[in-house]
Amino acid sequence: MDPYRGPAPKGHIPASQRIPAIARPFVSARALKTLDAVEKFVEEECIPADAVYNQALGETTQERFSAHPQIMEDLKTKAKQLGLWNMFLPKNHFSEGAGYSNLEYGLMAEYLGRSLTASEATNCAAPDTGNMEVFAKYGTEEQKKKWLRPLLDGEIRSGFLMTEPQVASSDATNIELNMKKDGDYFILNGQVGLLCSIFRTGYSNGRLQKWWASGVGDLRTKVFLVMGKSDPANPNKYKQQTVIAVPSDTPGITIKRMLSVLGYDDAPHGHGHVFFDNVRVHKSNVILGEGRGFEVVQGRLGPGRIHHAMRSVGAAEKALEYFLARVNDPRKRPFGKQLSEHGIMLERIARSRIEIDAARLAVLNAAIMIDQGDAKHALKEIAEVKVQVPRMLQEIIDRAIQAYGAGGVSQDTPLANMSSGARTMRIVDGPDEVHMLQLGRNENKRGKALLGKIEAQKQKTQALLKQYNMQERDILQLDRRSGTSAKL
Repeated sequence: MDPYRGPAPKGHIPASQRIPAIARPFVSARALKTLDAVEKFVEEECIPADAVYNQALGETTQERFSAHPQIMEDLKTKAKQLGLWNMFLPKNHFSEGAGYSNLEYGLMAEYLGRSLTASEATNCAAPDTGNMEVFAKYGTEEQKKKWLRPLLDGEIRSGFLMTEPQVASSDATNIELNMKKDGDYFILNGQVGLLCSIFRTGYSNGRLQKWWASGVGDLRTKVFLVMGKSDPANPNKYKQQTVIAVPSDTPGITIKRMLSVLGYDDAPHGHGHVFFDNVRVHKSNVILGEGRGFEVVQGRLGPGRIHHAMRSVGAAEKALEYFLARVNDPRKRPFGKQLSEHGIMLERIARSRIEIDAARLAVLNAAIMIDQGDAKHALKEIAEVKVQVPRMLQEIIDRAIQAYGAGGVSQDTPLANMSSGARTMRIVDGPDEVHMLQLGRNENKRGKALLGKIEAQKQKTQALLKQYNMQERDILQLDRRSGTSAKL
């Protein structure tokens, strides 16, 4: 019996009927129908296709980062026919999407998170989703025509380049990629640095590097969104950066290598180590305006963080499914009993259900907050789920792996690969520490006011005691002594 089966007469409970009660009033009839279609598409088409897609990528690095398996295009065709396309662009902020709210997409993204192929098959894959939101929100008409339209149609893919190996990129003010103005162009280049004899630095022959450049491995990637430092002398450190769209075939760009994620290459899109050497880009490619890079990046990363959380809830459900399947396998009988008959396993199952349901409610709450305002309006809620959900996912995958024993860390289940992704989620789009620091600082701002409130309540208590002719005393006070006073 899997999570889809319950007391219903026909067994299966459709996704539209399993929406938490607190979220149901915010979901349209159209979205309910689409949610069921997404569930069916993922379960019956995408998950069976995952292994086929991965095998079709090939074996060598060159093969895997040059491949585009036909099965992906076939899935995309089916998704378009079903109307499952570009669901991620929220209707209250963009006209280019499929017309769903963040909450409605959050429910759908949970199912996309169960499959390797589902997000790309529905044109809802990162980093394209975030990049499309940038072009839709901040792009000029020319930029939208050149890049947004092909991205929305699934004809091209895109990359996002921000992190640099030689600085602490979790603080984006440290970004060093130099953007020097030269007439109508920006020259993206590096500055000479010291080559460390032990660790690889961010410089090589005067060229500044970007790494963990998401999406650069795919030959279909035609544009990079790049954050660089265009005005290092600006006294406002948040006005020194600019985001610019760089065509991937611009001379001077070298994709040196692809980076593994705990041993997995994430081909063919992947994460690359990129060099810039006198890369010349026209100023018309600047997004929003010079010196507004922080504004662009914050506008991009907010929705991206909640998209990761939405998919992670689905991944956790998949891990629990594998866990339940394992403990109910009649062939597995340690110490004369099935795993499901051992109390420790049942406790882990119960904890997993509680944690998934709690995380889902937190994610949906954040989505509702965004729908009622924008990502800035929901900073606290987004930060909370960005920390909470990946940790929950890691824990549940770990429980499933433990149930499988050695098989859980092998290629025979998707759990090991899922574990690497879950761990990565605690770093991408801002590490846990940054969000915890932000949450702690903001929560602590209430401290002085709360101290004053508590003192005022104590004073009111003293006044009430006096009003009712009472003396303050501890109701548990005894003052009980044994015998009489000791004699010297």
